[in-house]
Amino acid sequence: MSETGSVPSQKAGSTGAAPRPYHHGDLSRALVTAGRRILEAEGPAAMSLRAVAREAGVSPAAPYHHFKDKGQLLDAVAEEGWRELGQAIGAARAAAAGPREALTEIGVAYVAFARQNPALYRLMYHAACDREMMPDHAKDEDSGWSHVEAALIEAGADPNDAQDMQLAQIAAWCNAHGVAEMAGFKEFAPLREALGGEEAFVRALLGHVGIFARRPRPTPG
Repeated sequence: MSETGSVPSQKAGSTGAAPRPYHHGDLSRALVTAGRRILEAEGPAAMSLRAVAREAGVSPAAPYHHFKDKGQLLDAVAEEGWRELGQAIGAARAAAAGPREALTEIGVAYVAFARQNPALYRLMYHAACDREMMPDHAKDEDSGWSHVEAALIEAGADPNDAQDMQLAQIAAWCNAHGVAEMAGFKEFAPLREALGGEEAFVRALLGHVGIFARRPRPTPG
């Protein structure tokens, strides 16, 4: 029996894979995972609490113990996306050869995440579009947003100039976002091929954007 008294279904989920068992206290996590599988296979329109319950192998009433409606579930799936993007950006920054290289690596990691998780990526911004560019939790410590700020400071941005710092951070994020949105366009295929593939193409694009090659300001005097 589950924590809600439901019995896991013996049928495969909507994506063709058998429902994954969960342990006591993990129903919320199981529902988010099931929702993400549906999102990636069928899109957000196919996500309902009933569909997610079926995919997770629990009773139709079980999701209501954790999510009041579909919107709350979508927000939870989007939050997982923001967390994974932050981890990818943090790993890219940590692996970079130096501060200036870190900005390019962050951009590459951002675009790679967006291209590898298109449905999740679209949901992340859709869930926040009626509020802010990104929800508050996506700006927490160790988030992708915070790693961008740290990388800019390490590359020479002045943390005491709040306005310039904010402009640089927004510019870096928007540049990566723009590349992610457009990198797959068919008309760029010949250039992608000439440069040696998508990653090389993305690196070349980011290399032509000034913020990713930001240099320390010269010392006055």
